[in-house]
Amino acid sequence: MKILITGGAGFIGSAVARLAISGGHTVVIVDALTYASCLKSLSSIQNKPNYFFEKANICNRKKLDDIFEQYKPDAVMHLAAESHVDRSIQDPEIFIKTNIKGTFNLLEATKNYWSKQGSPSTFRFHHISTDEVFGTLENDSEYKFTEETAYKPRSPYSASKASSDHLVNAWHETFGLPILITNCSNNYGPFQFPEKLIPVLILNALSETNLPIYGDGSNMREWLYVNDHAEALMLVLERGIVGRCYNIGSKNECTNIDLAKLVCKILNELKPRKSGKYEELITFVDDRLGHDKRYAIDSSRIETELGWRPKIDLNTGLKETVQWYIDNKNLLKHGVLRSKKR
Repeated sequence: MKILITGGAGFIGSAVARLAISGGHTVVIVDALTYASCLKSLSSIQNKPNYFFEKANICNRKKLDDIFEQYKPDAVMHLAAESHVDRSIQDPEIFIKTNIKGTFNLLEATKNYWSKQGSPSTFRFHHISTDEVFGTLENDSEYKFTEETAYKPRSPYSASKASSDHLVNAWHETFGLPILITNCSNNYGPFQFPEKLIPVLILNALSETNLPIYGDGSNMREWLYVNDHAEALMLVLERGIVGRCYNIGSKNECTNIDLAKLVCKILNELKPRKSGKYEELITFVDDRLGHDKRYAIDSSRIETELGWRPKIDLNTGLKETVQWYIDNKNLLKHGVLRSKKR
């Protein structure tokens, strides 16, 4: 299968690309190489004969049309997106442009190409989204997000992703485009850009800088190791039912403060401080505007229909992730993010 992967130089996209190449697929990566892209994440596959790279922004419709005409893919995996909630609060416009208008452009380019190919039923457009489109849960609730949960986005980021989900569904219902949608929990692992919580904690700790925790640290997230997510995405692409949505979670729920303490514990084992413990660097900062309390995913559908299960528990995944950042700290050119004390 020839797969066009948008955002393929990003954190999740590169994990998918590496897995697809190892599975014998041909991969065409389309990436604008924004601040969060990392070509080093593709170094293990960039010399493979079934790997192709096109620098392009999904907001450039003509370029997308040219890429489809040149490569003639059998499937699209759409991962290109602005994804950081804090940045969406500070500058919502780029999220609207990329996540909504960019997805529209890609859908139109895909529909045009698909129609010219005779609208093959074997073609797939796989849209990768987030559980944040469902809003927030209470910490003491037993409820989890299902594929039937009503959308209730609460940040510019999640609103832009919810909009893109609805566009993809509309192109299926209106034009018959064979689509799949997945909504995942928080990802972590090697190569993640150091603006997300786990790499911030690791890199700040290694740099003897404060470890910023929003509010009182009680906000809860479900953490999914990126390689587990990549396997789920490929399985959905290959075996998912057209028009179906699949939630992808890990069952690894953890409050932010407990997560920070676990990262510190692992760092204490793998790279002890010269004096004291890393926990001493934890600093509570002003809470994020509109901060969602809890995310939790019910993955029953993908488990029952496709037989997927996450393989990596949180402790194992964090140890692998922490070790990767220790080993590759000097390769990270973007530096360490810092937050003000409360």
